[in-house]
Amino acid sequence: MKKIYSLFLITLAFNSCGEKKSASIEELVSNGNLKELISKKKEISANIEAKSIDLKKIDNAIAKKDTLQKLPLITTIITKEEVFKHYLEIQGSVKTKQNILIYPEIPGILKTVFVKKGQRVSKGELLATIDDGGLSNQLAQLEVTTQLNKTTYERQKRLWKQKIGSEIQYLQTKANYEFQKNALEQLKSQLSKASIRAPFSGVIDDVMKEAGTVIAPGQGSEVFRIINLDNMYIEAEVPERYLTTITKGKEVAIEFPVLGKKIKSTVRQVGNFIKLNNRSFKIEVPVANKSGNIKPNLTAKLQINDYTDTNAILIPQSIISENSKGEEFIYIITNKNSNKEAIAQKLIIKTGKTQGDLIEVVENLPVDSEIIKEGARTVNNGQKVKVINK
Repeated sequence: MKKIYSLFLITLAFNSCGEKKSASIEELVSNGNLKELISKKKEISANIEAKSIDLKKIDNAIAKKDTLQKLPLITTIITKEEVFKHYLEIQGSVKTKQNILIYPEIPGILKTVFVKKGQRVSKGELLATIDDGGLSNQLAQLEVTTQLNKTTYERQKRLWKQKIGSEIQYLQTKANYEFQKNALEQLKSQLSKASIRAPFSGVIDDVMKEAGTVIAPGQGSEVFRIINLDNMYIEAEVPERYLTTITKGKEVAIEFPVLGKKIKSTVRQVGNFIKLNNRSFKIEVPVANKSGNIKPNLTAKLQINDYTDTNAILIPQSIISENSKGEEFIYIITNKNSNKEAIAQKLIIKTGKTQGDLIEVVENLPVDSEIIKEGARTVNNGQKVKVINK
């Protein structure tokens, strides 16, 4: 028994002396020669390659046997052609060309005021009278003398046709009559200025002078303010870069924030002058005001149709991403199977104008493309996905 044990110890010692101890990576990096390092690298690379192959085999086996694999869930939309209208949004102010102050045309005492503030009047209606200072009496006398001159002239004219009397008498009576007639017309015109009448139909916005006030033509002698709220318009300034797109007849959506009111109209007039201080031009947009709620100087928001594409492709702005080159891209799906599984494919696009949440795609997106909507920012190019559209 002792012999066997001794033999075992001798054999163990011999084997230990015969084995060469394997150097660690740290020792090899520090003390190994080039041949040893290259040999170790090949050994490790071979192991990695073998393990990668094994892992791929395992992944393929799992994919075949795992019927509940977790694919990214997405929703999609189909691109189609539709009408796209872009609107320029600016602010304007309500105006009316029939908003004026009425001044007296002759000096005198304001004799009578026939209207009150807020009263609606018609064109030509008598608003007030001014003391004429005796012009009406002069008119009555002049009418009498004019009538007399007319009668004298007509009689002399008949006599002259019969070759009775002299030509000079006929011409004198004719000249006297025409002089009196012209003087009468001038006096009537002067006397008509003693009556203040409405220049157009509208509302008396303010009565500024009372009866008995001495008035005269000129600044500070305003008697009434009259406004016509039926013929209103909005005046707005448009940047010069829209000179070719904002033209007469363009569709306009108008909103009055204070009134909570929205109406439709069109551009009536486009200015021909560019302002130097802000490089803009003026436009006019007529406004219907049947209710009378729209007042001068009221603020209005305008949306003017400056661009229309009847065959546009529109997509949500939220699904567009941008790469390091500044290129915009989206994801479409390809190879869609019966289980609604597909492959996400990156697509570089070029966009145009925006309106709200939508943006126009002008290049590289065909009609009927199926693009990823929900989940667009979480997928990668070439990744397998599952479509869950409702």
